[in-house]
Amino acid sequence: MSRDGGYDRFLTIFSPEGRLYQIEYATKAVSSSGVTAVGVRGSNSVVLACQKKIPDKMIDPSSVTKLFNITPKVGAVVVGFIADGHATIQRTRQEAAEFHYKNGYPMPASIMAKRVADLAQINTQHAGRRTMGTDIMLVSVDDEMGPQLFKIDPSGHYFGYKAISAGALAQEANSLLEKKVKENENMSLDEAIRAAMMTLQSSIGTDFKQNEIEVAIVADEYGEFTRLSEEEIEGHLTAIAERD
Repeated sequence: MSRDGGYDRFLTIFSPEGRLYQIEYATKAVSSSGVTAVGVRGSNSVVLACQKKIPDKMIDPSSVTKLFNITPKVGAVVVGFIADGHATIQRTRQEAAEFHYKNGYPMPASIMAKRVADLAQINTQHAGRRTMGTDIMLVSVDDEMGPQLFKIDPSGHYFGYKAISAGALAQEANSLLEKKVKENENMSLDEAIRAAMMTLQSSIGTDFKQNEIEVAIVADEYGEFTRLSEEEIEGHLTAIAERD
């Protein structure tokens, strides 16, 4: 019997090696989801791109998404157990609405990320709760701080990023993103969109059709979290193909 045998039955008990196995399992659930998402921060914009997989031919594709509005100017992508993601999004919207009501101004993405991380961390302290099996990225263009990109993991750990990925091929995507950010840290909106899409294509090893990827942006010229149409996505895919 291994030294850590049985310690994975409880969320709140550390193993002798100092590990919380249920958190590791939740993280594994995210990487086993079969979906990868990418976030890229530009000079005046933030871009989210995510694979779009339809699990059944009978499902209406318009009802399947991993991109969500939290407020008009803050958006999110969730990767992992989508039901957990929906619950996290709904709670985040509630927190944002309460903050706006109490303070008289919209909840900034930085405060929102900290609150989501705090709620996730609380789940690791109580035996009667279950850690959410999702990674969530939050994006916005802040009036004072400019473009913002945050990622929160199941343990409640979060940071702000220049570019980051989550999901099945996060490690491969992060290596590609590191090179792209090193080459050009102040990307324009179009450059950030194409960097995110190219990273997804390269890490997965296949070219996308316009209905196989979701892309959303927050940019100065738009102001709000906006999803790109399939026609706009196709235009960027064509530009990428011509560039290659």
